[in-house]
Amino acid sequence: MTGTAVVTVVHGRHDHLELQRLSLALSTRAPDEHVVVAVDDPVVAAADWCAAELPTHPLGLPIAAARNRGAEVAIERGADVLVFLDVDCLAAPGLVTAYGEVVRDEPTIVWSGPVTYLEEPPPGGYDLSRLAALDSPHPARPAPGPGVRTRGADPDLFWSLSFACSVEAWHGLGGFCEDYVGYGGEDTDFARTIAASDLDLGWVGDARAYHQWHPVSRPPVEHVDDIVRNAAIFQRRWGTTPMLGWLEAFEERGLVSRDDAGRWLAVG
Repeated sequence: MTGTAVVTVVHGRHDHLELQRLSLALSTRAPDEHVVVAVDDPVVAAADWCAAELPTHPLGLPIAAARNRGAEVAIERGADVLVFLDVDCLAAPGLVTAYGEVVRDEPTIVWSGPVTYLEEPPPGGYDLSRLAALDSPHPARPAPGPGVRTRGADPDLFWSLSFACSVEAWHGLGGFCEDYVGYGGEDTDFARTIAASDLDLGWVGDARAYHQWHPVSRPPVEHVDDIVRNAAIFQRRWGTTPMLGWLEAFEERGLVSRDDAGRWLAVG
């Protein structure tokens, strides 16, 4: 049995999830499964379409573990292509088809599609029929045009908002490292795991997504403890420090410091 499964992890953002589900329903080819994993979210967990649920972790949301659980359910249901889509992302009509085709054509590559960050929605909300008119992919990431595939992508530019891989590739990678809990680090770690394997990273222009607006902090000061802890995990695993821009911005604000060994510490 083969099929394309979209995996979405949810903690709140119910309006965003509802619009994502509508965008997937408008796909030129709907996913065979939409595997929604509720993390400490009893409202979503109670829905008959919710596939799995996880409790929260004492240190924060177990996003890495939730993605792994979603992949497990998708594979149990017969998927051969796994598409991971952040709850804030709307799918362009061709996203599911594009990911399914490119993964089956080149299953040893983990594929990402361009993501546009949308402005705050108008009073009537986003018009799903006009998303293409808003297309303006994030300038910090590759953005191949429609019909274009690129390979040999920089692992430091990988993000987990929207990507896809074959089940064989997923098994070979072992999924996300569940040592990461809370905000930050697990997707950069996943990309390093890909780079250290026999697999490659690529971008596919036809798998476009649109990130729904929500308020953000720059830098994300509400996640200082998570970022310091997860950066230390990454340092132990890979020998380098991720999220350095955020850590240095925290340091400027007096929120973190470095000890004599160069380790980052949350102040207080």
